[in-house]
Amino acid sequence: MRDEELLFMPAVRAAALIRRRQLSPVEYLDAVLARARAVQPHLNCFVLVMEEEARAAARAAEQAVMDGAALGPLHGVPMTIKDLLDVTGVPTRHGSGIFADAAPAQRDEAMVARLRAAGAIIWAKTTTPEFGVKGLTDGPAFGITRNPWNTGRTPGGSSGGAAAAVAAGAGPLGLGTDGAGSVRGPAACCGLVGLKPTLGVVPWETGRDAFGNNVYGGPLARTVADAAVMHSVLTGPAPKDPWSIGVEDKRALSPTLIGGDLSGVTIGYVPRCCNPRTAADVQANTDAMLAALRDAGAHVEEVTEAIDWIEYEGRILYQANFTTFCAPFLPRFQNVMDPVTLAFMQRGAGFSLVEFRNAQFARTRLFRAIQAQLGRYDALVMPTITRSALPVEFDAANDEVEVDGVTCGITRQGWNSALYPFNLTGHPALTIPSGFATDGLPTALQIVGRWGAETDVLRLGAVLEQARPWAQHRPTLG
Repeated sequence: MRDEELLFMPAVRAAALIRRRQLSPVEYLDAVLARARAVQPHLNCFVLVMEEEARAAARAAEQAVMDGAALGPLHGVPMTIKDLLDVTGVPTRHGSGIFADAAPAQRDEAMVARLRAAGAIIWAKTTTPEFGVKGLTDGPAFGITRNPWNTGRTPGGSSGGAAAAVAAGAGPLGLGTDGAGSVRGPAACCGLVGLKPTLGVVPWETGRDAFGNNVYGGPLARTVADAAVMHSVLTGPAPKDPWSIGVEDKRALSPTLIGGDLSGVTIGYVPRCCNPRTAADVQANTDAMLAALRDAGAHVEEVTEAIDWIEYEGRILYQANFTTFCAPFLPRFQNVMDPVTLAFMQRGAGFSLVEFRNAQFARTRLFRAIQAQLGRYDALVMPTITRSALPVEFDAANDEVEVDGVTCGITRQGWNSALYPFNLTGHPALTIPSGFATDGLPTALQIVGRWGAETDVLRLGAVLEQARPWAQHRPTLG
């Protein structure tokens, strides 16, 4: 098998070949490690490659196959972990110089442990901006992570390292985190599938505010099936996440989605959230995706009811959070912190307690507004981002986004306005590629489902994947 074919093979197929003794986990890992060495100088997407540990795990995985042992759904499949999550034996640096001398973690984070139990080979930690603070992946601690489709552009953030690696063929799967679109944004920028699950379906044990959580763990993959299998491994309750305890498991597919005929499905199309514009090429690709849904029988109509997307209130919640939890670092580490983190902290400090509480109330209003829409529609769809990936030198604290030459506000207003609202409401949101912009970079469509209906949004994604395939497209590096 040619390396190109192996490196861009779906994880589901690779796992099947491993189970059938037609693919060696050791040889598979060797190919991924070689690819990682080749792309790292171009992309800077890895913080740490755990080559020795990964090789030992791959040898053990191969022996388990030969012994006829019980095998998990990801047995022998290489997997990267975003460097906000603990992996036993290596430091977690959170994309920050604050943790340059961090001690090795003593245990795997819950999601990492579940991936290992499913047979995945954990082989690298991927870059993230400091504490996952922004929608680009760069920072003083590690430099700039670049998009494999165009190294002058960002892979998005904050799971940009994971997305760049998967898109470049350095492993089929990456575990990202999504606190304000940080899985879906990079997936959209890099031409991948990214899933933010329903609140509580995948446990988030590292949250400082467990009851007010808006952060989620999710897969970055090249196919919907790969994302679905990885998501299924991550689900289930964990004792440190109150939202996950007793959460209803809604893996059953809605009957109207079982076949290829979507005649019983009604889709609400949201052309804009709080963004004033959508790029013409993004709109053209979105229209083609809507046409594919209609061709499959779905009834698609525009959502005309006004929705308050609480952009300002969301900013209060986001920036005040960084003000509070980063404050202890300032006296010693201010000179090594990302200027964007510092800017967000300064702005967050200007909000009052009354403004913060009103922002929390606004989160509830937004949840109820989306619940009302999902009472009318089986799912909502919209462009994931308004234009293709931003330049790597974009200043996320101060620059304004241009869409077709028109200035449209800061990133959460002009570029990724469709992402953070669903972190706040908790609904599942899937992003899938919709095509390519005129500059050659990917564009994307977001599918938002009812509470707990990940299986439904994945099924809609699979229908679109079949109608408008994308995984055959590969970036060229070097």
